Order: sequence, then C-alpha cells, then structure tokens
Amino acid sequence: MSLQMSNLENLRLSLESISANKLRTFLTALIIAIGITALVGILTSIDAIQNSLTDSFSAMGANSFNIRNRGINVQIGGSGKRPKVFKKISYQEALRFKNGFSYPATVSVSAYVSNGAIVRFGSNETNPNISVLAGDENYLPTAGYKLSLGRNITKPEAESGSSLVIIGSDIKDKLFKQQDPINQYITIGHTRFKVIGCLESKGSSAGMGADRMCIVPLERGRAMVQGNTPSYTITVSSSSPDRMEGAIGEAKAAFRNIRKLGVQEESNFEITKSDAVAQVLMSSLTYVTLGAVVIGLITLVGASVGLMNIMLVSVTERTREIGVRKAIGATPKIIRTQFLTESIVICLLGGLGGILLGMLLGNIVALALGTKFIVPWAWIFLGIAVCVGVGMISGFYPASKAAKLDPIESLRYE
Repeated sequence: MSLQMSNLENLRLSLESISANKLRTFLTALIIAIGITALVGILTSIDAIQNSLTDSFSAMGANSFNIRNRGINVQIGGSGKRPKVFKKISYQEALRFKNGFSYPATVSVSAYVSNGAIVRFGSNETNPNISVLAGDENYLPTAGYKLSLGRNITKPEAESGSSLVIIGSDIKDKLFKQQDPINQYITIGHTRFKVIGCLESKGSSAGMGADRMCIVPLERGRAMVQGNTPSYTITVSSSSPDRMEGAIGEAKAAFRNIRKLGVQEESNFEITKSDAVAQVLMSSLTYVTLGAVVIGLITLVGASVGLMNIMLVSVTERTREIGVRKAIGATPKIIRTQFLTESIVICLLGGLGGILLGMLLGNIVALALGTKFIVPWAWIFLGIAVCVGVGMISGFYPASKAAKLDPIESLRYE
C-alpha cells in the first residue's frame, strides 16, 4: 500500500512541477512530438500506400499472370536492374497458345498499338497521351477491368476487326462531358470507331493509365499498326488461386513447345504474376520505412538531449525541495522515481500529440489515395514505447543525480 501511495505521490509531484513550468514543458514536448509525428506519420502513409496497391491489384493479382518478351521494369530513383528483353511474341505464337492451352483457365491476347494517340469527338479532342490497346474478348476480365457503361467486345468482333472501341473514363469526361458516349463515333488518329463501352475509373497511377486508354478489337488493332510490329502479351487467369502454380507450370511448358526450345535451352520469355509490380513497389517501400525511422530517431535524440538538460536544470532549481523530502523520510529510490516519472510524463505528453498528428497526416495520404481510414495500432504502441524509452534514458542521469544529493547540503542550498 505504501509503495502505491508513494508512486501516486511521485506522479502528483511530477504533474505539479510540469504545470509550474508550462513553457519549458511545452517546448520539450513539442520537439518530441515532431519526432513522433515524423515516425508515425510516414509509417501510416506507407500503410496507406500499401493498402492502395493491394486494392488496385487485388482484382487481377490473385490468380492471373502474363507471358511477355521482357520482365517488369520498376525503378525507385536510380535503383533497379534492367529487365532482359527477348524475341518478340508474335501474333501467331500468341494465338496458338490461346487456342491450345487446355488447363482450366481463361486466356487473352493483347498488344499496345500506340502510347501517344489523339482522340477526337466533334470539336473536342484529348491530349496526345492516349494509349491504344488491341485486345480480345477475354482481355477485360483477365486484366481486372470493369465497365461502367456499355458492353465488352465479342469474340466475332475481335476476330473480324470491327471498328469498335471501349474508352477510359478520362476520355469520356474530356470528349462527352454529360453526354452518353455509347454508340457515338470518335476518331483515333484518322480512323473512326464506334464507342460500345466505357471503363470504370481506377485513377491514372493505380490503374496504370486505364483511364486514358482505348481498347479496340484485336484484329482491328493489328491493322492499325504501322512499321514496327508489336510484341503480344498473353494473360492467363486460372479458375482459382489454388491452381495458379499449376497453370504457370503448364503455360511455361506449352509456350516453350511453341517456341521450339530444347530441354537444355533457357526460356526466351518471361512469366510474371499480375501483382508483381505491386510486390516490387511494396518491397521498395522498405527503404522509405527505414528512412522514416532514421528521421524520427534523429529528432528524438535531439529531443532527449534537450530533455536531459531541462531535467538537470530542474534538479538544480529544486535542490532545497529534494533536501526537505529526504529530511522527512524520502529514500533515494523515491527521489529517483519522482524525476524519472516527470521525464516520462513529459515524453508521453509530446508523444500523444505526435501520434495524433502522425495519424492525421497519414490518413490525409490515405484519403488522397482513396483508401479507408487507418488506425495504425502497431505504430501507436511503438510511439508510446519509444516515448517511455526516451523518457527513461533522458531522465536517468538527472534522477540519479537528484537521488545522490546530500540532504544536509541540499537544505543549505540557496
């Protein structure tokens, strides 16, 4: 009981001391709050980015993969290796794979026709940043795209080369305003196309530019290609995530056979899961996380030095008070605990403010990315633990100094 009472008394005395030195306490707590804000804010923002990437690729990443003539090239700053580039995948090779793949899966064939097209409707036109992709009847479901208006391309339309097009949401908003785009005619380059569908908006970064994309039937896209023949992409969506690895193995063997590769020869194509970009990006965020931790710790080191100096000044100012307490029976342990408690309370005050600010900043990022509100419990507990640790480290020397003061000399101190 006496131990509990002494702890409560120490807490009361600590709060009284903090209250008596409001400006000093505020400035110290502010430095700690800045460090915790940097730590919690950046880590919460990273969680928001990871959630956004997961949401963006979940529709296509669980059970689909691509066969391409090159690997994925994702560079963060100047880092990253250049992917290998192999012989182009021809239309005939892609078609042979699609028609001959017997594993329970949906296969689509696609290719980029242009990355800088201008689309016109009447007097309205887009900027020259529209991607034109040639796809078959399976492209939308295997790529994870959904229609907000209209319908998909049918198999006969994909094979006959009909002048039809599905447009992205940015193109719809730019050209048609409040007008219904379905069954209207637009011009891509010098060719007229009938609009049969409009994609749901995904955002330019999350949807990899789908909002500024035109999808035309596969054969029509082949006819539009001028000069350099594109390399075709084969997308395979297995019937369930459990069959994913089996589908990849079957696809690799089938395409090696199509490319007439010997047993000892290396594959001259790449198989990548559709969520590989998200995985590369999320692994790269590890460096950002380390940077956030370093920034926060540097700030907290500065705050801990400042707090230690303040506590040393406090010990000097309260020398007579320490002498009085020792004279009436306070042990060195009680004095040490009092000053440690005061140091920890100041850190917790700053830390709680920093946690709230960090959550706010992190969720502003989450709001901008269109993800749900995040309560980063792991980072909240980490922030509290760091504050307690900083308080104990910063307060230990001043508290030990106070505990060692001679009561007689302390009472004589002026």
